[in-house]
Amino acid sequence: MASVPESLSFSCLVLAVCILTMADKSNGAGYAPAAVFKPTLWNKAFATFYGDESASETMGGACGYGNLVQNGYGTDTAALSSTLFHDGYACGTCYQIMCYNSPHCFKTVPFTTLTATNLCPPNFAKASNAGGWCNPPRVHFDMSKPAFMKIANWKAGIIPVMYRRVPCKRAGGLRFAFQGNSYWLLVYVMNVAGGGDIANVWVKGSKTGWIQMSHNWGASYQAFANLGGQPLSFKLVSYTSKETIIANNVAPSNWRVGVTYQSLNYVNFH
Repeated sequence: MASVPESLSFSCLVLAVCILTMADKSNGAGYAPAAVFKPTLWNKAFATFYGDESASETMGGACGYGNLVQNGYGTDTAALSSTLFHDGYACGTCYQIMCYNSPHCFKTVPFTTLTATNLCPPNFAKASNAGGWCNPPRVHFDMSKPAFMKIANWKAGIIPVMYRRVPCKRAGGLRFAFQGNSYWLLVYVMNVAGGGDIANVWVKGSKTGWIQMSHNWGASYQAFANLGGQPLSFKLVSYTSKETIIANNVAPSNWRVGVTYQSLNYVNFH
């Protein structure tokens, strides 16, 4: 069999790599490949808990997720100190928490995974090491009692922990809970996978271009525009990975406030 000249083989290899690279960049829809959120390194912090075993006191919270069980977050949640909360941009982020260097740790449980759903406000009336656990610049997790009890004896009160950010695993697509009215749309973005966090949101009606929404608080974004009677689509950017996704036709033209809509085809972050 005749051998292939070395220069020709190299040229074919370069051509193949170029073709694969261009196919990757286009990704079939004109977008760059998705940025996949990966776990961070482990860091030290402290953890307490609030509420009782029912976790009823954790419902609602600064992120605005309402009933955490009904909206898919369950009871494995935590309120973050302001150092981690970042004015609400950390809402929806996921963490692995490991009890560390305490006689109260359950040695058979390596860690538990929880979602940030609330803010643990500072208490400047108390010293940071004597009750003001969430005073800045402390890194602190005020966990639901069910989550705390998975890694340590609740009688400990406060424990040293190791923590790291991990990808959020969510079933289904993004969810958009509508509030406001036809001229002021307030949307709570929930069930966010990947990094779990949102940096920017745009909304588009059938009669408008993309309108950037401003960050209200927690996981809510608002737009002051006449969007009534139009099907609505959303464009979102992840705070951490910077991945951009578009959820088309999320809400029909007869959308109503007080209703939660889900992205079609399970559109979500990676």
